[in-house]
Amino acid sequence: MAKYIVNPIKLKMKESAKGSIYESIVAMGYRARQINDDIKYELRLKMQDIVQTSDESEPINQDQLLISKEFERLPKPTFIAMKEMYDEKLKFHYQDLDINQGELLF
Repeated sequence: MAKYIVNPIKLKMKESAKGSIYESIVAMGYRARQINDDIKYELRLKMQDIVQTSDESEPINQDQLLISKEFERLPKPTFIAMKEMYDEKLKFHYQDLDINQGELLF
């Protein structure tokens, strides 16, 4: 497993200098969800090629086992998002509120 060492105190000091730490945490949470969705999609694509059998008497599918181990070695999406924030690769901003319609613009 790749090591992503992120010091939470340094991250907090760095982000509090920019603004609210809570806003940064929310942004990292959204990014972690995006990363997790990307990982799940990639896993589904790789698993489509493997034929699933419901018979438990057959031996374990080695391809499926290798793919599972590969994805287990990936760092957690939360750590990836924290690392992106610390390395200033993750930027966030507010979208303008449309006062006429009362809805957020996406």
